[in-house]
Amino acid sequence: MSMNPADLLYSKSHEWAKIEGDVATVGITHFAQEALGDITYVELPQAGDSVAAEKEFGSVESVKAASDLISPVNGTVLEVNTALEGTPELCNSAPYTEGWLIKVKLAAQPEELLDAAAYEAFCATESH
Repeated sequence: MSMNPADLLYSKSHEWAKIEGDVATVGITHFAQEALGDITYVELPQAGDSVAAEKEFGSVESVKAASDLISPVNGTVLEVNTALEGTPELCNSAPYTEGWLIKVKLAAQPEELLDAAAYEAFCATESH
């Protein structure tokens, strides 16, 4: 059974992007939040900051570890999910909905991202 919505694109660093025109909503995948455990803090960029594909744009801290967030897209941050400041656990409970991280105005359409089936195949090889 798939935990990963088919309408999203995925990076090998376990972030997802929902592309709507020239705006991408970015978050972490179910696989990532499960590996991290209970998320206790999320550090995000500010609106207006630039993000670059395959480069760090923030971090998450959990009871197990701290992990960098790697952008799946190039562009400028339009909006940050401020709900995560008080309830970072939304990344665990709703990684594909209320637990989104940032919205980015795309500089270009992303090219290196995986569809849901390819991402699931990638995760299957990661967990062995």
